[in-house]
Amino acid sequence: MCRTLPSPFRSALSVALVLVGFSASARSAGQAQDQQQLRRVDLGASLVTAKRRSETQIETPYTSESISSDEIENNGYRTTPQILRDIPGVLVQETSPGQGSPYVRGFTGYRNLFLVDGIRLNNSVFRSGPNQYWSTVDPLSIDRIEVVKGPASVLYGSDALGGTVNAITKTPFGVLRDDALAGEFYYRYASAENSHLGRIDSAAVVGDGTAVMASVGRKDFGEIEGGRDIGTQWNTAYDEWNADLKLESRLDDHTRLVVAYQNVRQFDVPRTHSTIFAVPFEGSSVGSDRRRDLDQTRELAYVQLHGEDVAASIDSYSLSVSWHEQEEVRHRTRGNGAMQTQGFGVDTLGFFANATSTTSIGRVTYGADYYHDDVDSFSSTQPIQGPVADDATYELLGAFLENEFDVDERLTLTIGGRLNYAAVDADSVLDPVSSTQVDLEDDWTSLALSLRFLYRLVDGSVHLFGGVSQGFRAPNLSDLTRFDTARTNEFEIPAPGLDPEKTTNFEFGVKTLAPKTSSQASVFYTDVRDQIALFPTGNTNASGEFEITKDNIGDGYVAGIEVGVAHEVAPEWTVFGNATYLDGKLDTYPTSTPAIEREYRDRLMPLTAMAGARWENPASSQWVEGLAMYADDADRLSTRDEGDTSRIPPGGTPGYVVFHLRSGWRLGEHTTLHAGVDNIADEDYRIHGSGSNMPGRSLVLGLSVRL
Repeated sequence: MCRTLPSPFRSALSVALVLVGFSASARSAGQAQDQQQLRRVDLGASLVTAKRRSETQIETPYTSESISSDEIENNGYRTTPQILRDIPGVLVQETSPGQGSPYVRGFTGYRNLFLVDGIRLNNSVFRSGPNQYWSTVDPLSIDRIEVVKGPASVLYGSDALGGTVNAITKTPFGVLRDDALAGEFYYRYASAENSHLGRIDSAAVVGDGTAVMASVGRKDFGEIEGGRDIGTQWNTAYDEWNADLKLESRLDDHTRLVVAYQNVRQFDVPRTHSTIFAVPFEGSSVGSDRRRDLDQTRELAYVQLHGEDVAASIDSYSLSVSWHEQEEVRHRTRGNGAMQTQGFGVDTLGFFANATSTTSIGRVTYGADYYHDDVDSFSSTQPIQGPVADDATYELLGAFLENEFDVDERLTLTIGGRLNYAAVDADSVLDPVSSTQVDLEDDWTSLALSLRFLYRLVDGSVHLFGGVSQGFRAPNLSDLTRFDTARTNEFEIPAPGLDPEKTTNFEFGVKTLAPKTSSQASVFYTDVRDQIALFPTGNTNASGEFEITKDNIGDGYVAGIEVGVAHEVAPEWTVFGNATYLDGKLDTYPTSTPAIEREYRDRLMPLTAMAGARWENPASSQWVEGLAMYADDADRLSTRDEGDTSRIPPGGTPGYVVFHLRSGWRLGEHTTLHAGVDNIADEDYRIHGSGSNMPGRSLVLGLSVRL
């Protein structure tokens, strides 16, 4: 059984959350870049995602986070979604170990926007609920990952509702440092995962101001061992290959050219909970499929040009042209032996251009972006379409302008707006009523506005921030044409005629930056209008699954407070912690009767907290860190949560307390060893909404070598 904290503690923590929210960390003075403390928010570090230009975090009027490659390696994150799991306000649901989907402030799937070097990973086939696409970005390819919470549709367009995440990948000059030829090797082993991860980065100078990097990675994930009672969780293993190329050329003192190619291939990634191999947890059900695996491929190629101080009228600019390919093939064998293969391919041409200028009215950021999807979809059992429409195109076009100006030396206001256009043209769509082929053509126009403030209460050390920001999300091919299995015993059918979703976020926060303590606070309320909600039609298909469809009936809200603090109590000691409380409800049809009821949002994040202490000796480059992770019972359920019996136990997901111990040593100038024990007490626990349990007691080893 999972342990929960005593009721008085939960009550006291809830009161604390109502009073204030912090996401914090500290940094010892004089530490080298590769000795940074874990789980810190370096408010003095630069961030590009919040403003589409470089700015220190304490000067941005948003709740933001930045996680470096050192932190990714030190923490031993298995996948890219897991990198976000220790951030306040984020719940990382894992349908299976290869299918992680962060819930950012109550939103997941296509309601969060993921960028790779500023390029949209989101495309027109992304699903409404948790999906696996963020896991197709190799965590070991990332130099840093930036998170901006709340709507960012003014700068980034459709989908940027719960949060915007930008994975900024490694560069040749970052690997080279001051050498003309260099390489880096990283290896990670985790006993309870039965996993081996490895990656080699090699870089060389090939001309004056020009360098190239080539990388290859391999991941072998075995069957996961759960806690003391669950034991082996069969059908959780899969393999992955990664390869990257990047050329960077400093054309002059102000201009940088980047050419890159990324390739990720995943084989037989299982959707474990829907199969007969699922291990029941606290009364959860077991699926009936004999097999349900995904093969996934993602390829990205781009050319980007970045400039700074290039002209009197332009402070900085970025230009990007990209080609993104995503393929997915699902192999399914039902309990009766019936086999099905289905999948899709999406080719995306992308372009963005943005610039910043200092003018008489303020610092103006402006630009435009365009993305065009070509989609092919197939199914061995349905000739008209696969999981989404076949022979389809989808377009996103937007233009934005944002002006930042100083009211006085303490107060800065940022006002922005975006006009966005989306269009779909699908030639092969299954009509769920007549079972005939029809076509679909539609388009939408959306306007998003934002007003943010930053007030320097104590200049450089205490800043207040917040404002009002609108978000929107245009219906995509998944909304309009999906014909595929959804949750437990559910089957989704096409739903044409949908409208865009809209949100309005109100936020207030405080950031502090002091020699021994830094913090970031946020309290927010997001008003939700016209969210596309799933509901049952009252019909069943030939396999006995309940038929569900969609409509813009989801009015509601999400509200939350994020809390945490870190403080350097001695030159070598730091204590830290954070916590999150979310509340949210949404209008829906719980049954096929079209009667609106307001329910809790799906998979609502429970009260969650983390506390730890870290010892670090800068002279010897050694560190040791202990962590305690807590989650309350996740028992605020929607009707669909209650029906999702293979992932959510009856009455909700039990709470837990889990302890981790980690450490690191610098063995020499070029070698670092990481070692730790995760889940020391060997607890059986599950992240709310996930399809399998987290690993039990696990020895985690990491080795980093600079070649």
